[in-house]
Amino acid sequence: MSYQIIEQGQSRSFPEPDGFVNAASGKGAEQNEGLFLIGDQLAQLWQQERVRISDKAFVAIELDTECLGVYTGEDTGPSNVVGFARFRLGDDAPTNLVELVKKPFTDTTALDAVRAAFEAAGLVVVVCNDFPGRILNRLLRPYYNAVLRRLDEGLATASDMDQTLCLGLGYPEGPLSLLNRTGLHHHYRVTRQLYEALGEAPYAPARRAQVAWARHQQEQQ
Repeated sequence: MSYQIIEQGQSRSFPEPDGFVNAASGKGAEQNEGLFLIGDQLAQLWQQERVRISDKAFVAIELDTECLGVYTGEDTGPSNVVGFARFRLGDDAPTNLVELVKKPFTDTTALDAVRAAFEAAGLVVVVCNDFPGRILNRLLRPYYNAVLRRLDEGLATASDMDQTLCLGLGYPEGPLSLLNRTGLHHHYRVTRQLYEALGEAPYAPARRAQVAWARHQQEQQ
């Protein structure tokens, strides 16, 4: 199935051309069966393109931490629209994991078509319902916050905590090293958004992440 990619702003899922991007059709949107909208400034683009979505087999919207319902509506909406995000931790390159997001009214045919497009490019696809942050952020961010808080409490040094988790659980890299290497300020941004959306204490940004964000903001001035 042919598809077109339209980008508005910077895509976190596809910051550089790869097999998926290169497989997109160069034809006009009206000649393609599917449409991917990517980038971090999609609000205006969505308003421009939504008049044409009924003619598409699918429309896939790149998400950050927000819900797909921001675009489709919560209870009813266009059944051929799905959300997606390629997991990426901070400044690291995106992983090969793509989380697809569906609503209760999502057409399974559209979902399967988007999955097929990603898998044809060698990406691994999982499907989740429409929640802020999807699967990995919902599971990982409280864990990272807990490790940062234990460090603040003086449970052990950063190197000893990382080494313990690597040796005990087989992690290739300790969580503290990973967060610092990929940008602790990114962890703050994601956890703050999840905390605002969910109101649950485990997502409240840890102190060290708050400090990292403040320092990042100063450096940008």
